[in-house]
Amino acid sequence: MDDTPNRFPPALTALRARAREAGFTMSCEERTGSLLAALAASRPAGRVLELGTGVGEGTAWLLSGMSPDARLVSVELDAGHQAVARGELGADPRVTFVTGDGGAWLEEYAGEPFDLVFADTWPGKFTHLDRALDLVAPGGTYLIDDLDPQPGWPEGHEASVVRLLADLEAREEFRTVRLAWASGLLMAVRSVG
Repeated sequence: MDDTPNRFPPALTALRARAREAGFTMSCEERTGSLLAALAASRPAGRVLELGTGVGEGTAWLLSGMSPDARLVSVELDAGHQAVARGELGADPRVTFVTGDGGAWLEEYAGEPFDLVFADTWPGKFTHLDRALDLVAPGGTYLIDDLDPQPGWPEGHEASVVRLLADLEAREEFRTVRLAWASGLLMAVRSVG
């Protein structure tokens, strides 16, 4: 079976070109993106959180699946990278871009929980995990990627991934599934009740 996506966000071509120009190589893998779009589509009027905007490829995938009344908050530390996303996607009223440290944002956020949390950076995945999981609504989904060895992983990072997976799979309030696909994914759904 060919697992290449058959629908792509309209802004993806421009975002990829801008990423190349900026030397940004950590964009959302397209199969992961297609899953993000499908998950976003499954939550009409959903609330979505993306930790790690990068240049906005994952953001574009999320927006492509979201209903007109859904809302996305996308948090990114690097203002220059996020400026690319803002330039291509900022006119969409469904997205709110936050420039700042994801860990600090997670600690300070006091709003409603989210139906989908995509943690594509260290905060919400390797740091501030408990806080990110607290923000997943009942029946909501937490998704992380880049769990297979990646170029540029720091020394000892594989052990951190092993610990993270064990931690997530031990949590009684979530049902998890590992996906040996794309860059290596784990999806966790918060149990209802």
